[in-house]
Amino acid sequence: QVQLSESGGGLVQTGDSLRLSCTASGRSLSGYAWFRQAPGHDYEFVAALRGSVTTYAESVKGRFTISRDDTKNMIFLQMNILRPEDTAVYYCAAAIYEVTDITVRLRSRYDYWGQGTQVTVSS
Repeated sequence: QVQLSESGGGLVQTGDSLRLSCTASGRSLSGYAWFRQAPGHDYEFVAALRGSVTTYAESVKGRFTISRDDTKNMIFLQMNILRPEDTAVYYCAAAIYEVTDITVRLRSRYDYWGQGTQVTVSS
């Protein structure tokens, strides 16, 4: 069984930075991702990491960076130049099997999810 736990959310102002952390316990996994859900909206893909390959949503490219520390079983999302439209609950997700270029942005592709952490960006 795999457990994911996010932390690092909070209330910040436009232009600020935050770093989200996700601690993973359990079996080895092939890919990790961050999704987010704003009030009244569906889940939105944010970023993914498969081995050394990173994928980003266009809306965060150049501002967000996904990374991992295998020694600590942690995945990070560094978020810079935050905007009010980045306000959402951010979820860490993990996949057991290979995630491809076609499926990397699909919520259904990921098998495990954390409980989410709230990020609020004030204008």
